[in-house]
Amino acid sequence: MAAEPVARNLGALAPRSDEAGAPTRVAICTDAAAWDEYVAAHPDGFGSHEWAWREIFERVFGHTCHYLAARAESGKIAGVLPIVEIRSLLFGRSMTSLPFLNFGGVLAASDAVARQLLASAGELARSRGCRHVELRHIGRVFDHLPCRQHKVTMRLGLCSAGASAPASADLWDRIDRKARNQVRKAQKSNLTVERGGVDLVPAFYQVFSRNMRDLGTPVYPARLFDAIMRRFPERARIIIVRLAGVPIAAGLTIRTREMVEIPWASSIRDYNHLCPNHLLYWHALETAVAEGAEVFDFGRSTPGEGTFKFKEQWGASPVQLNWEYWLAPGGEIPDHSPKNPKLQLAIEAWKRLPVPVANLIGPRVVRGIP
Repeated sequence: MAAEPVARNLGALAPRSDEAGAPTRVAICTDAAAWDEYVAAHPDGFGSHEWAWREIFERVFGHTCHYLAARAESGKIAGVLPIVEIRSLLFGRSMTSLPFLNFGGVLAASDAVARQLLASAGELARSRGCRHVELRHIGRVFDHLPCRQHKVTMRLGLCSAGASAPASADLWDRIDRKARNQVRKAQKSNLTVERGGVDLVPAFYQVFSRNMRDLGTPVYPARLFDAIMRRFPERARIIIVRLAGVPIAAGLTIRTREMVEIPWASSIRDYNHLCPNHLLYWHALETAVAEGAEVFDFGRSTPGEGTFKFKEQWGASPVQLNWEYWLAPGGEIPDHSPKNPKLQLAIEAWKRLPVPVANLIGPRVVRGIP
């Protein structure tokens, strides 16, 4: 990794002051414990901000990570910005906070510290020849930056109004009648549900990789999910729905504090008439309730499209995602969307690949698509 020259460049920055007047300096962070302590204490910190993801990005994808920390003179962290540098043959060099995940961006003690982290990220991007820095925030953090608002995350509060604690019976009454009927149909279709850890990665990947091929999307490597399950053994779970022992739907959930996310879920469309996806999500919701979670995050969707409408059936509401961009001179906001006309032919061709071939070359392609 080329982290040492970068650290020296950032360390040479003149100290600046936050809004309380305490000088801060930005540098590459090497203290995992201090980083995670700050993330855990910050009200906007997500599991994706945690240091463990740096290890996953580096080991699974081979990307260079620049985890920036602003520190006061006392040495205490006052803000962090995790960045992953991606070198892509298709899209050139860029930086993202964070790729492959829904959330990332700046966490800071003040607006001044946030601006300092942004300025340092811009300097770093210029020094590395990157075209842009993409910051995946929920609320707007930098109003002066160009921003895409093309995605939402869908969230469901697991406690109804006035309830002191979540209850699965209460949740069942709150979801759409159509969703309830489809769960019942799945329960009568001789489907079974299994929940576990890293040992279920092969079954998960069997479904996930097939679904990605059917969508025309390059698939992540199986070692990504293996790494996640091993790195978060107490918080990550895999759910498998089977028909006669064969996996036909699968999902991966991760819990952070009081929120459960399901960032990856798939089903094989040949079995849609049995509603395995509904059984999968109901099991995930029931388990979240039983374990005392307060919020269920269904993951990223495009408003109005199929996955958005599916998540609405469960009572989930959209929360706007704001992807903000620092751009190099002459740079443009990137468009990696499947709707990009430049990608349409590739998507249609990908759908025709045999699954083993797609699984072989997909990870090499997708590592360059954040």
